[in-house]
Amino acid sequence: MRIVAGLGNPGPAYRRTPHNVGFEVVERLAKRFGGTWRSSTPFRGRLARITAGGGVLLAQPATFMNLSGTCVAPLVRYHGAGPANLLVVLDDADLPPGRLRVRPSGSSGGHRGLQSVIDELGTGEFARLRIGVGREPGQGLVEHVLGRLDPERAALVEQAVAAAVEAVLCWLTSGAEEAMNRYNGWSAAPAAGPASEAGSAT
Repeated sequence: MRIVAGLGNPGPAYRRTPHNVGFEVVERLAKRFGGTWRSSTPFRGRLARITAGGGVLLAQPATFMNLSGTCVAPLVRYHGAGPANLLVVLDDADLPPGRLRVRPSGSSGGHRGLQSVIDELGTGEFARLRIGVGREPGQGLVEHVLGRLDPERAALVEQAVAAAVEAVLCWLTSGAEEAMNRYNGWSAAPAAGPASEAGSAT
């Protein structure tokens, strides 16, 4: 079983915020392939199965961002998937808006949701797809990722989310290396180069 986990924060207050682009990607995949979301109390998230790429389980942790691993890691273990069969989709404020980055493994780069997944799995040896949301000059990081982008940046991120859906499908059908070759550095900006128990929202 392969698992694609989109990271974000649950609830309508966080929809369409930069921190929730991972949620948006898996929601689009579910809609495209007729997957039905259901809430899972044991796994602390929302799950949907789709037939793309031979079958995959989509996940949205309902734990808030900094506890994402408490949903993702139990899913991986329960299904005997192993880290090699996991792809995590998340935002990255250190990438320009609209840029994609695919990696087969690595560190969290300071992203709390990704760090939680690494901590709970005990390894960083799983693929991740980062979607650049940039940073707003003069604005704090938390305020930025939990706020709203200006129209120009929002348009770039919207295009990147659409491209990220295709990158996930590439990973499913052709593997991480091919997904890296095709989508690493993909950018929506033409001029850009290749780029408590309830938890907290960041």
